[in-house]
Amino acid sequence: MATYGLIEYEQASPEVRAVYDDIMATRQIDWINNFWKAIAHDPATLRRTWESLKQIMRPGALDPLTKEIIYLAISATNGCGYCIASHTAAARKAGMTPEMFGELMAVAGMANETNRLVAGYQVEIDERFKT
Repeated sequence: MATYGLIEYEQASPEVRAVYDDIMATRQIDWINNFWKAIAHDPATLRRTWESLKQIMRPGALDPLTKEIIYLAISATNGCGYCIASHTAAARKAGMTPEMFGELMAVAGMANETNRLVAGYQVEIDERFKT
């Protein structure tokens, strides 16, 4: 259960409803997920987070699938079950296959393992990597 509960569309202030409407229009969906409903208790945080996410996740040098896959890998590394579920769904919608998911988790797991080894061994960066 969310710390302060969820703000449903029907109970939302006009300011929150405006953000909800933008989320639904931008994502071409007809519902608001619990993340947005939970942070809607602070309308400024809701708006700022949505605007930042919208800007960062739009197509650019990286396509939407790549961005969702990156988001998913970091969410898995950070252990955020909600974000794993949300961004797995978004990545699937953008074209991620089960095989891609498997490789993604393998790469994320390997990166975590080798990152910890490098940190533990305090490995110095090779000069060739610095150029």
